[in-house]
Amino acid sequence: MDKKPYNPGPRRPSAPSGQQPSQQPQQRRSHDRNAKDPYNINERIRAREVRLVGDNVETGIYTIQQALKIAEDQGLDLIEISPTAEPPVCKVLDYQKFLYQQKKRQKEQKAKATKVVVKEIRFGPQTDDHDYNFKLKHAQEFLKEGAKVKAYVFFKGRSILFKEQGEVLLLRFANDLEDVGKVEQMPVLEGKRMIIMLSPKKK
Repeated sequence: MDKKPYNPGPRRPSAPSGQQPSQQPQQRRSHDRNAKDPYNINERIRAREVRLVGDNVETGIYTIQQALKIAEDQGLDLIEISPTAEPPVCKVLDYQKFLYQQKKRQKEQKAKATKVVVKEIRFGPQTDDHDYNFKLKHAQEFLKEGAKVKAYVFFKGRSILFKEQGEVLLLRFANDLEDVGKVEQMPVLEGKRMIIMLSPKKK
C-alpha cells in the first residue's frame, strides 16, 4: 500500500529575529483605575463646552480646551459636577480635597438624619410625690441627652374616672421640665392612656 506524502499545511510566517509577535494594544490603565470615580475629571470630560463656576474662575462658558488650560495653570483639576446640565457645569478644584469634602458633608447629613430616640415614662393616676420626683429626674436626663420623652398616665379599670387628674399631672410634669424640654403634643387620651410628648430644647 502506497504511503501518502505528508503535507503539514501552510506554515505561519515567523517574526523576524529580535522582534516579538505583535500583541493586541492594551487599554489605558488610567481609565480602568478611575472607572468607579463618582465624577468625570480632566480629559475624561467628553463635552465640547463647559460652564465654569466657582470663586477662583470667571464664571462663563468655555471650550473644554480652555477650561483644561485654566485648571492646569492653577495646578488643579477640572471636575464635572453637573453632567446633565447644558452645557455641563464644572469647577476647578483639587479633586482629592473635593472628594473629602463631599464625604464629610454626607456624614454630617447622615448624622442629622439619625433616628430620634423616644423614652417612655409611665404614671398612675394616684402617683405620689416620691415616685413623681424620681421620674422627673429621669426625664430631665433623657431630654439633656437629646431624647424625646413620651410621658403617659395609665388608667386601669375604673381609674379612667380620674382622667382630669391625669391631665393635671402631665401638665405639671411639662411645667417642671420647661428648662430642658418643650411640649410637642398636649395631653391627649388614647384608649386607657393619656399621653404628652416632650422634645429637648435646642441649645
